[in-house]
Amino acid sequence: MNDLMSTGALNLASLVVSLVILAVGLVLWFFVNRASSRTSEQIELLEALLDQQKRQNALLRRLCEANEPEKPEAVAQPEKPEAAEEDFIRLVAER
Repeated sequence: MNDLMSTGALNLASLVVSLVILAVGLVLWFFVNRASSRTSEQIELLEALLDQQKRQNALLRRLCEANEPEKPEAVAQPEKPEAAEEDFIRLVAER
C-alpha cells in the first residue's frame, strides 16, 4: 500500500515539474516573440527613414546643381613659384 502512495506522489511531482517547465517556457517564448516583433517594426521604420533620406539627398543635389553659378571655361591660374619650396617642406618630418 505504501508503494502505491509513493508512486502516485512521484507521478504527481513529475506532472507538477512538467507544468512548471511548460509555464516558464511559455513566458520566455512570449517575451522573445514580443522583442522580435518590436525589432521587426523598428527595422521597417529605419528602412523607411533611409528611403526618405535618399530621396531628400537626391532632391538636394538637383537643387544645388540647378542653383550652381556658371563657371567660366578655361581660366588659367598662374603657377606659384613657392610650390617647389612647399613640396620640400612637406618632406621634412615635423617634431
